[in-house]
Amino acid sequence: MHNMNTAQVRPTQLDLPAIQAFAAPDMAAVDALIRRRLASDVLLINQVSEYIISAGGKRLRPMLLLLAARALGYQGADAHQLAAVVEFIHTSTLLHDDVVDESELRRGRKTANAVWGNAASVLVGDFLYSRSFQLMVELESMPVQQILADTTNQIAEGEVLQLLHVRNPDTDEAAYLRVIERKTAILFAAATRLGALLAGADAATQQALHDYGLALGYAFQIADDVLDYASDAQTLGKNLGDDLAEGKMTLPLIHAMQHAGNATGKRLRQIVENGDVSALPEVIAAINAHDSLGYSRARAAEFAQRAEAALAALPDNEASAALRGLAHYALNREK
Repeated sequence: MHNMNTAQVRPTQLDLPAIQAFAAPDMAAVDALIRRRLASDVLLINQVSEYIISAGGKRLRPMLLLLAARALGYQGADAHQLAAVVEFIHTSTLLHDDVVDESELRRGRKTANAVWGNAASVLVGDFLYSRSFQLMVELESMPVQQILADTTNQIAEGEVLQLLHVRNPDTDEAAYLRVIERKTAILFAAATRLGALLAGADAATQQALHDYGLALGYAFQIADDVLDYASDAQTLGKNLGDDLAEGKMTLPLIHAMQHAGNATGKRLRQIVENGDVSALPEVIAAINAHDSLGYSRARAAEFAQRAEAALAALPDNEASAALRGLAHYALNREK
């Protein structure tokens, strides 16, 4: 880092272990803050919050906020606090999501609603939402509050939008993208925009980081929906069976339905409308017949490229290399 030639040897992108190692000290500070601020004198809130926060996951959203801020030269306590806010918002949506979807498992372990019931999950989700707003207000920044208020409102719209598309065989790609924009991409975009805002970046740079987060969110979600099909037979049956039973239309199935002939198309509509899990082999056959996974992977790759392109104006440093690396990780991960 001390001579003039570092730009030539610095990697243009980092892999996930390198990204996590780079972000680790900041992430440890965020984790400590999350645990401190989760505390409530209501025991059940502590139990449910601790259960879901300790479930692991990659903590992508808070990491994105920290990396965006660092790429633009900012590091500090406000970034830790905002990263915790973003994670609280995300966690509260997971609690509510699992209730709405009647899910029993998340990341291989029982959901909070399966352990404590729906009422506790909804109410603790509300606690996490409102706690995130307390943390946000402490920073006394109206632009921060504006971004997060708009974002949480759009997430709620996404939840309702998804509900409208349950078991709806007419859901097309545009409708699917509208749902995942609000359910996933919008919070990614808020995280990276907030990082730029904290760093005092100009409006154009904030917008570029927002565009990066949005495109990255699309890439991650589409790749996730493809991964559901690429798992081993047992997991495959579980993931797709769940989606089919819940009436969720993801891109591979949407693509297959749009390209199926009359008879198959009619049959697929019937399967979707009835949530017929026993017809899973027919669904998989149609998806394979039209290379719908290949199509979906290509769409995810387009969004990942768009994300990377949005970083063009960023300074060349380890944090921006990490952001570029995440665009590649979105496409190349196994889970």
